[in-house]
Amino acid sequence: MKHAAKNIVRRSIALQNELVEELRAVAPPELRDNFNRLVTFILIDFTKRQKKYQFETAMAEMARDPAIREVCSALSEEFTEAGNDGL
Repeated sequence: MKHAAKNIVRRSIALQNELVEELRAVAPPELRDNFNRLVTFILIDFTKRQKKYQFETAMAEMARDPAIREVCSALSEEFTEAGNDGL
C-alpha cells in the first residue's frame, strides 16, 4: 500500500464556489460527487488537449518550412513515378 502512496501528489487549492458548482453541473453524473475524480478527469483531459494542440502546431510549422516542403515534394514525385510502375 505504501508503494501506491508514493505515486500520489496531494495539493490544497482554493476555488471559487461558483466554479465548483459549474463544474459539477456539467460533469458526467459519475464524477459529480467525487471531487478528486472530477479534478483528475479534468487534468487528464486538459493534458490530452494540450499535447494534441502542441502536435498540431508543430505539424503546421513543419508544413510552412520551405526545406521540408521541398523534401516532401521530391518524395511525392518519386512515389508518383513508382505508382505508375503497376506495382
